[in-house]
Amino acid sequence: MKKIYLIMTLVCGMLMVSCKPEGVDGKHHGHEYVDLGLSVKWATCNLGASSSDDYGHYFAWGETTTKESYSEENCPTFELSYSQLQSQGYIDDKGNLTEEYDAATSNWGGDWRMPTYDELNELRKECTWIWTTSSGVNGYTIVGPNGGTIFLPAAGNRGMSSLSNDGKLGHYWSSTPDFSYDNSYSIRFTSGARNMCSDGRNSGKSIRPVME
Repeated sequence: MKKIYLIMTLVCGMLMVSCKPEGVDGKHHGHEYVDLGLSVKWATCNLGASSSDDYGHYFAWGETTTKESYSEENCPTFELSYSQLQSQGYIDDKGNLTEEYDAATSNWGGDWRMPTYDELNELRKECTWIWTTSSGVNGYTIVGPNGGTIFLPAAGNRGMSSLSNDGKLGHYWSSTPDFSYDNSYSIRFTSGARNMCSDGRNSGKSIRPVME
């Protein structure tokens, strides 16, 4: 019945699911967040963005600043093993990026941080994702279990110095490395699919910060 209800509420391409009124639930260190009814609260915009439909900045995994070119050669964490990440201080005893190498914490401060694998996967599994367009920008409106919503733009990603697949693909880093392949985890989405992926750490991807 729930599936039928969601289908019936999509009228003429407009999102009509039962949601909270557009808005935010609070602000921390100058940045707004929404409570989706999940284990963490989600920022309303990407790191480096000024609005929810702004692409924002792109980061290689474990780096806290942007750069002109994203390559294997200029990525310090590229193909480092799990033990090397630990010994060099990149990850903590829980296996996630430390504050020093977490782009969200470094740039926004306070309690902001990058989502872990589990938190991104929770967003993927526990929410309703609806492909839509906001101010001319393609992406997903994500409706949480409590009716709260955020928008994730399909901001593409950066390889070397070029941006590719913007408007078609969203690619967002988690703070969690994949120790099996010396990669790190991200969520990758198109209009037809949403998957957790293991990717080389050198590519420039979006980050959507979270807080407890």
